[in-house]
Amino acid sequence: MELATLFIYFCLLFAVAFFSYQKQRTDADFIIGNRSMNFWLTALSAHASDMSSWLLLGYPAMIFTTGMIGAWAAIGLTLFMFLNWQFVAPRIRVATEQSNSLTINSYFENRFNDTSGSIRIVSAVMSILFFTFYISSGLVGLGILVESLFNLPYTVGIAIGLLIVVLYVFTGGYRTIAWIDLFQGFFLLAVIVFIPAIILWKIGGMGPVMQAAAAQKLSTSLFPNFSGHTLWFIVLTAAGWGLGYFGQPHIITKFMGIRQVSEMAKAKWLGISWQFVTLFAATLIGLIGIYFFPAGLVDPQRVILNIVKETLPPFFAVLVMCAILAATTNVMAAQILVVASNMSEDLYKKIVRKSASASELLLVSRISVLLFAIMAFAIAYLKISTIYQLVLYSWSGLGASFGPLLLLSLYRKSINRYGAFMGIFVGGMTAAIWPWIENIYHWETPTSLVAGFILSIIAIESVSFLTRRT
Repeated sequence: MELATLFIYFCLLFAVAFFSYQKQRTDADFIIGNRSMNFWLTALSAHASDMSSWLLLGYPAMIFTTGMIGAWAAIGLTLFMFLNWQFVAPRIRVATEQSNSLTINSYFENRFNDTSGSIRIVSAVMSILFFTFYISSGLVGLGILVESLFNLPYTVGIAIGLLIVVLYVFTGGYRTIAWIDLFQGFFLLAVIVFIPAIILWKIGGMGPVMQAAAAQKLSTSLFPNFSGHTLWFIVLTAAGWGLGYFGQPHIITKFMGIRQVSEMAKAKWLGISWQFVTLFAATLIGLIGIYFFPAGLVDPQRVILNIVKETLPPFFAVLVMCAILAATTNVMAAQILVVASNMSEDLYKKIVRKSASASELLLVSRISVLLFAIMAFAIAYLKISTIYQLVLYSWSGLGASFGPLLLLSLYRKSINRYGAFMGIFVGGMTAAIWPWIENIYHWETPTSLVAGFILSIIAIESVSFLTRRT
């Protein structure tokens, strides 16, 4: 029964990939679906391509080890994603169509009239750097999943995950990812809500869970106290995650692909509703883990897997595996697609072969998919960090590199190409180096994104002002 469920799930994924391939003819189809997506596809694709294995493995592990105060990460993400829909999505959709830009990097180049190619190059470098680590975090999640549920080697798990993602991205592109995001988004929603609901019903509600958290001296409230240290921690946790939304290319491109700007409001409310429910359910899973494992776990990332194995029939373990596959492959596919577009549109077309045809660029995009998938596999194989830390590093780097410039480019006319270049460079490098500073001083809050965001804005404004007459 379990194997049959898994087989049916994979068949559905590849059926969607095959269907999408029939409609794909150019690089515009491959990268942004020729701007033809309805609001359902846009909403679920934007949100499902955001919540990777972090949603089911990394985030519940944080709640499991910190208690309710860790939920400020989810609150910050939900708030800032709403702001992203409200203030960025409609404007970037219009601006990229007017400038005929297929990627965020090409939009920056066109917006600031950069004929030197410097903005595209620094943007592509930052994207490739941070997305490679981001993609590897998804592979780590799949390796843990297969190792825990089926007792197979970790390497087999990351290889299986990579094969799944590469096959349907390689064949289908943007449209495939959008349709699979829709299917997997609803599937993920059903699974992540069902698990805490059925377990809480069995144990008698949240009372025993909160008693267990209190017994372990973990936070049972969003505001454990009102000291300056606690309030500062809350602000930095919320902003240290939420600000990143303004600069995630794999999410911004979903806004660019919607059919009509007038449908953006419907997509916003649908997407935010999905995000609120899934993050709330993931928070419950982390709290339930405190009740079931009072002595802790060697690897907190496995909390949901251990809960399911101990409390539910084996069939549900397969459903959880499919849900984690859904969450992980959605994000990995979107990220690999962005990196592939960086290679074809931002580097190959701009630097190597300016006269490249649409079919040639499509071929380059597909070759890039394979190249960066292999690089991510190598990082995941080495197990250099946890899912939570890999996602935080990558999320912060992308958010600090592109978020400040994207916001200012849409709302400020005084920014020039020199400021734009320095903003990407300073923001990205700050986020890349800052974790070393955090380790030296043992800071407990995610500050690299906040620091990079602030310094990037300063760099953009100051350099633009100093070079305004250049």
